[in-house]
Amino acid sequence: QVQLVESGGGYVQPGGSLRLSCAASGRSLTNYVMGWFRQAPGKEREFVALIGGSGGFTDYSDSVKGRFTISRDNAKTTVYLQMNSLKPEDTAVYYCGAGQIRTTSYRTYFYWGQGTQVTVSS
Repeated sequence: QVQLVESGGGYVQPGGSLRLSCAASGRSLTNYVMGWFRQAPGKEREFVALIGGSGGFTDYSDSVKGRFTISRDNAKTTVYLQMNSLKPEDTAVYYCGAGQIRTTSYRTYFYWGQGTQVTVSS
């Protein structure tokens, strides 16, 4: 069993930055693909970024490519999402998930955190 806890969300103006963290307990994350997803009110959970177990493979949605960076520290069992140049359309609850397949579908991730709210507004 893996427990995930996200943190780092908050309120930021357009153009600002936030760094989200996803801390794991219960088991090492080394064997898991880690993904960040987000969900806005009334919308389906959407893929943001993923990182392979060793950290050597990353993938991003087109909407965040060049602005967001995913990284992981397996020694600290933590995954990060550095978000720069934030836009109002980035407003959502952000979730981290753990899975074993490198896919952009949230349905293939089976451990989830409780989410952290990110609000981008002037």
